[in-house]
Amino acid sequence: MTRTALILGAAVRPDGSASPRLRRRVEHAADLFHRGEVARVIPCGGVGRHGPSEAEVMAAILIDGGVPAQALLLESRSTDTISNIGNALRLCPDLREVVIVTDAYHAPRARLIARHLGLTASSSSPTDGPSGLRLQRARLREAASMVKVMIWMATGHRLRRGNL
Repeated sequence: MTRTALILGAAVRPDGSASPRLRRRVEHAADLFHRGEVARVIPCGGVGRHGPSEAEVMAAILIDGGVPAQALLLESRSTDTISNIGNALRLCPDLREVVIVTDAYHAPRARLIARHLGLTASSSSPTDGPSGLRLQRARLREAASMVKVMIWMATGHRLRRGNL
C-alpha cells in the first residue's frame, strides 16, 4: 500500500509567499518524503485571500526542498478541510492510506473527515506550532469547525468512490 501525505492548506501572504503555518506543514511533509514514510505528496488548497493557490505555493517549496515534481499531485480548488480531503480523493481515486500533515490542534478533525470518506488516515504534525493566545484561538475555531463536521456527517454527506 502506498502511503500519501496530504498537506492541508493554510494562508498565503499578500506577496504570494507561504505563511509560517503553511511553511511548517510543507517542510514537515518534505521530511516525511525524504525519510521514505510517504511515496507521494498531495498539497491541498485553493486561492484564499491572496494568490497563488496554497497548493502551488506548497509545490514550489517542496520542489525547492528536493521532492521530485513527479511525486506531487496538486489539489488547488479546496477552501476548507472537508474539500481538501474530498477533492484529493476525487483527484486520486486510488487513494487508500493517507498521512495528513497539519498542525496538531487540527489533526483530530482532519482524521475524522478522512476516515468518514473511507480512507485509512493517520496524521503527522510539525513540533513547532502556535502557542499561547494563538493556540487558544485556534482551538476555539477547531471546536466550532468540529460542530460543522458533525452536522455534515450526520446529514449523510459522503463521497462514494463509485461517484467520483
